[in-house]
Amino acid sequence: MRINGLIQRAKVVLTTQSCTIASSAAQTQIFSCSPSSSRSFILRPPSDARSIFVSMTKDSELDAISQQKRKLRFEIRKLLKGMNPAQRSQEDIAIQNIILESLWFKSSERLCAYINCDALREVDTSKILSSVLCNPAEDGKVQTRKKLYVPRVEDRSSHMRMLNISSLNDLIPNSMNILEPAADNGIGNQREDVMQASNPVDLFLLPGYAFDRSGRRLGRGGGYYDMFLKRYQGLAAERKWKQSLLVALSYSLQIMDEGVIPVAANDIPVDALVSPDGVIPISPVALERM
Repeated sequence: MRINGLIQRAKVVLTTQSCTIASSAAQTQIFSCSPSSSRSFILRPPSDARSIFVSMTKDSELDAISQQKRKLRFEIRKLLKGMNPAQRSQEDIAIQNIILESLWFKSSERLCAYINCDALREVDTSKILSSVLCNPAEDGKVQTRKKLYVPRVEDRSSHMRMLNISSLNDLIPNSMNILEPAADNGIGNQREDVMQASNPVDLFLLPGYAFDRSGRRLGRGGGYYDMFLKRYQGLAAERKWKQSLLVALSYSLQIMDEGVIPVAANDIPVDALVSPDGVIPISPVALERM
């Protein structure tokens, strides 16, 4: 009888006391014994386990997107390298003529445009730049000169600026032999940065490796244009400016089927494409203005 009483008393102690075993390394609760059952165990994962899992999933997804982009760039690079020089020249002329003859280009007062590099096999912009900078007269009327900003890469951390130039002589080759504006105008004055300008840009002419008809753009992997456009769009929203028109110049072979180009959260879509076959308006902004 005495032994039975001790056993019953021990059961009461076991079922009324709770215990917690914690990892000394993670300081997290592993299981507990509830008053209702001496054999009830509840696993308690670390409080930040979900955030760690989400972060790992996002990293995995970004890695997959990056790999897909690298593969697509490799394929497009081969296509551009194999492009017939005569065909390329014809498409360069056609694309630039379409832009120069368009009302949306003629009506623009301030624009940002890239300076093409033959080694990168970008669509030629020399005729457009010359037209803007030469400021020809039409039918005896003086044409108002457009204000032109062109890119200058500042470092390898995706930092790019758009600086104002008034002549092609303002351009110098950088370390990669790509023409860009010098930081000053030769007499000690800093060139105007578009981010410091008092008026908004009407038009951006953008390069890229591949595009589709939904506005996706595949760049060269440095993130320079996406980072710059994000900053400029933020500035425009802050100042309540009209949204700039983002227009990409594309050879025929650079236009992909929808869904082929992978995108990440930081990728900025374009409003329209200009190919040798004409203008492809995409966004509501483009449909309204083009």
